[in-house]
Amino acid sequence: MTPRTQTPTATHCPYCALQCAMSLGPAASGASGPAGASGPSLEVAGRDFPTNRRGLCRKGWTAAELLTHPERLTEPLLRGDDGELRPVSWDVALERAAAEVRKAQAAHGPDAVGVFGGGGLTNEKAYLLGKFARLALGTSRIDYNGRFCMSSAAAAGNRAFGVDRGLPFPVEDLGAADTILLLGSNVAETMPPFVQHLAGARAAGGLIVVDPRRSATAALTADGAGTHLAPAPHTDLILLLGLAHIVLNDGLLDRSYVAERTEGLGALIRSVAPWWPERVQAATGVPATLLRETAGRLARSARTGSCYILTGRGIEQHADGTDTVTAAINLALLLGLPGSARGGYGTLTGQGNGQGGREHGQKSDQLPGYRKITDPAARAHVAHVWSVPEAAIPGPGVPAVELLASLGRPASPEKPGGVRCLFVHGANVVVSAPDVTAVREGLGALDFLVVCDFFLSETAREADLVLPVLQWAEEEGTMTNLEGRVLRRRRAVDPPAGARSELWIMNRLAALLDAPSSFPDDPETVFEELRLASAGGLADYSGITYARLDAGEALHWPCPEAAPGAPPHAGTPRLFAERFAHPDGRARLVAVRAPAPLPAAPTAGAFTLATGRLLEHYQSGAQTRRVGALAAAQPEVRLSLHPAAAARLGIADGAWVRVLRERAVVVAAGDGLPGPSARPEPAVLARAELTADIRPDTVFLPFHFPGLAAANRVTEQGTDPISGMPEFKTTRVVVEPAVVDPAVAGQPLLASAVPSHREEQ
Repeated sequence: MTPRTQTPTATHCPYCALQCAMSLGPAASGASGPAGASGPSLEVAGRDFPTNRRGLCRKGWTAAELLTHPERLTEPLLRGDDGELRPVSWDVALERAAAEVRKAQAAHGPDAVGVFGGGGLTNEKAYLLGKFARLALGTSRIDYNGRFCMSSAAAAGNRAFGVDRGLPFPVEDLGAADTILLLGSNVAETMPPFVQHLAGARAAGGLIVVDPRRSATAALTADGAGTHLAPAPHTDLILLLGLAHIVLNDGLLDRSYVAERTEGLGALIRSVAPWWPERVQAATGVPATLLRETAGRLARSARTGSCYILTGRGIEQHADGTDTVTAAINLALLLGLPGSARGGYGTLTGQGNGQGGREHGQKSDQLPGYRKITDPAARAHVAHVWSVPEAAIPGPGVPAVELLASLGRPASPEKPGGVRCLFVHGANVVVSAPDVTAVREGLGALDFLVVCDFFLSETAREADLVLPVLQWAEEEGTMTNLEGRVLRRRRAVDPPAGARSELWIMNRLAALLDAPSSFPDDPETVFEELRLASAGGLADYSGITYARLDAGEALHWPCPEAAPGAPPHAGTPRLFAERFAHPDGRARLVAVRAPAPLPAAPTAGAFTLATGRLLEHYQSGAQTRRVGALAAAQPEVRLSLHPAAAARLGIADGAWVRVLRERAVVVAAGDGLPGPSARPEPAVLARAELTADIRPDTVFLPFHFPGLAAANRVTEQGTDPISGMPEFKTTRVVVEPAVVDPAVAGQPLLASAVPSHREEQ
């Protein structure tokens, strides 16, 4: 792999939605790359940019190592009759994929073929993937892994504001805040450069962090910098209802703002009336005095300073996640924050292109420009751009969890048949999806599985056909960060000879399938079509061009194309200053109800499991577990457990434990794990990490590890009925000591000891 020039290339980090600016070029020393790699060493440097101000996290600083990694895929792999994956030519690979599509659809209908996309794909690839699914494959069965990340926040934003954009203001606006309420987000580990934007609130003693753990972000409130609220699991919504109750009952709301800019106050008042502070204290464990102090601080800051409310996955990844985010938005509206010069509300998008990836067609119910696929006008507009009849565009599909649950399912009188042939782009569902054991079984039941990846991820190991694709620094394109800021991704190095862009793959497959319309493989040509398809939509990119991005670095959507003779639109860094996106311009206060409390634990050793991320790793870990320094810092999964709970169970720090669903303890059957007892359901094997930074009734597992270490072996498929978001944060589990053979304890094989279904066959 060779740098394209000796001059560093200006681009952006391949990881989270902060999209930190960096440059990539040859290392000054000219040294070779990591052990076993080919090509020269590449050097990363931070660039001055509003989101990161030259700073990068550990993942960003080491991102270039993956470009020369010895495990890089460089040729298509096809599974033979003996179960082994072997190299084949691109012609053979694509012809086989097209043949399998025809075979599945001839036998089972158009929706027998499905597509699962990813929030890390460029805007161009996300757009063309949605078009490819609906026109080349003719299927409605497309969704993506952003359903596991942003769907609750998106649904809540759409119903409250009429549009979903993670931060409807530039991130640097936070620097002027004297109060920031941060709910369910551990930014100190998930996006460390973001922490600098909290400095003003910390200096004013106004950083308020809501988290059942004393996370690295919660620790930022120490020494007078703010307040840490640690509610009991499954009570975030009650906490927010209680804060809204205080704001209303104590006359702290912004009456003129609410009257002029919102609808629905009466129903909201009735919905929060039962949640007075003492009752909220009983449910959440947060003292009533602290609740009153928090509400008072927020209201004072909203009137005389600068106040922001930010949400993250901790309150969103629930079966009631949409309602919980809605409650946070309600609180912000009561205080007069959204669209105000005195603060705002936002949600922190996680994946690198989590914002853009959900705007242009990967979601099961959306068309480009954030258009609803059920809207006749939206369908007509997109059909015109695609030069196809409106009827050629399928209707809405199903969200990700339902899509994955349908894999290989035969038809019945109650349900149509499921997906028989699946394409996976930019996702590792064998690690990231809830109930991954069921997902693996579904993948094994498919007639054919195609995975596009640059490493042999855990999902790629299950595939019948693996197609090697490009990495971030090998391609041109655009990304949209958490602020709705559209950025240029630039090609800095030449890719391996055998790897191909997903655009190229879709172009060739569309031709083999005699697809209508066109499927360009040049990123800028695709973006020009995306501009037309998004024009007039909520996420309007029509005024954005590569030339403008190259000249000015970034533009916020909506950015419509200017009228002839008018100056180019400057983009919209701040939404809602004058109106919200509903037809009447007003935001909606939406009354929500508190969930039923979790039942009392009937079993000794029962806890509420929360899953989340570590500083060193990203998403399923398929990339970061291959970076030596990151893997060495966090080589294995550890279960965070309070010392008092550990003492009750006889578990020492560093000891092996098994974690399994609470309901599994009532049946005795084998699960293949080493240990003192047999269980009927999958369990996670982890080391105990004793810490007083977690509640005694809660345990925490990171979700970056595969096999027996996969946290999602014990999460379940229950979802939010509005957003389709899985319940990742309140699985009831039992923790018990485990006996592990000393010969295998600590070996990397332990974390990947689950064989592929395809290998088993």
